Amino acid sequence: MSAEIGAGTGPATGTATATSPPTIGRARTLLLAVLCGAAVANIYYAQPLLHTIGEAFGVGDGTAGLLVTASQVGYAAALALLVPLGDLLERRRLVTVLLAACAVVLALAAAAPAFGLLAAAIALVGVTSAVAQIAVPLAASLAGDHERGQVVGTVMSGLLIGILGARTVAGFVAEAGGWRWVFGAAAGVMVLLAAVVRLGLPVVPPTESATYPRLLRTVLELVRDQPELRRRMALGAVGMGCFTILWTSIDFLLSAPPYGYGPAVVGLFGLAGLAGAAMAVLAGKLADRGHQRLVVTLGLIVLAASWGLLGLGGVSLVALIAGVVVLDLCQQALQISHQSVIYALAPEARSRVTTAFMVSAFAGGTLASAATALIYPVGGWLGVCVLGGAIALLGVAVWFLPRT
Repeated sequence: MSAEIGAGTGPATGTATATSPPTIGRARTLLLAVLCGAAVANIYYAQPLLHTIGEAFGVGDGTAGLLVTASQVGYAAALALLVPLGDLLERRRLVTVLLAACAVVLALAAAAPAFGLLAAAIALVGVTSAVAQIAVPLAASLAGDHERGQVVGTVMSGLLIGILGARTVAGFVAEAGGWRWVFGAAAGVMVLLAAVVRLGLPVVPPTESATYPRLLRTVLELVRDQPELRRRMALGAVGMGCFTILWTSIDFLLSAPPYGYGPAVVGLFGLAGLAGAAMAVLAGKLADRGHQRLVVTLGLIVLAASWGLLGLGGVSLVALIAGVVVLDLCQQALQISHQSVIYALAPEARSRVTTAFMVSAFAGGTLASAATALIYPVGGWLGVCVLGGAIALLGVAVWFLPRT
């Protein structure tokens, strides 16, 4: 591995002086936060539109649900195979190209004449939307050491807003102009972001000169050689598992008695989770001040306790909303703390440690989603709350295992 490029110095940011530490600047931080949110939202737009799209193409809800699978498979493949390129290629150009490619496949999705072509386009949307996970280590590299946690927290708050806000936005746009307008509008946003990134971000030289196969092998070597990375990967899987259990099953709870809410109201519950965006910034500041161990310890304990609140959600709307807010606050605080640590483990390989961490987190979410699908028909809402609590307690156990 080559020596680390000096993050936030010289031409990389243009904001450092002889007497002040290097800094990414507020405008660039916000740009990367918007980029992350808009990019990751692309893989969630289809979720509230499945029934409408199915009717448009004459397919059932089960078949329409394959659109979500297609986007997730594309995103997972890109996490493993595309994100490491952030260490091998000049990152501003890579981000710009991926945003432009994402605009093209979103436009193809908007114009798809058949369901099969739509599914293929959405799979490619998943691939190109992984640009969000290239932007996070890019932000970490541009930031100075004194602000890296806060910057990563801000960028990750944008990502959370994109995940939770996508369903609400898609619902309103589809109601106003039809489902095709959702993907068409998203394509326009990607074009705009590509232009702004090209003009607003500096050139960020690669930190690695190895061949692509060698680059992928070093991801496994990092996992093998860094015990703290393995610990954080396991905890990332726990956090994403809890997050996925909540948002996979809450629609079932809210659409059934005693609530019986319609799709529009159910979609608005995503807004309750946006409180986690504020926690991301605070967690980043605490990490910069050396308090990340405290953040993780409290975060895991409160995460487990949040499932007790959520368990009461079957009979109490107040408890349900409180549980949603607390769980999302914990998940964001934990994720920012984990990323602050892993980016310091291998500064020259931030894209590759992102790949390792996010693949593990994604695997945890996938397994938790499958477990939720099995448990909810049998155990209902209380059953999945027990599952979530057990996974959170597993995270507590992993955190307190002796360090080697």
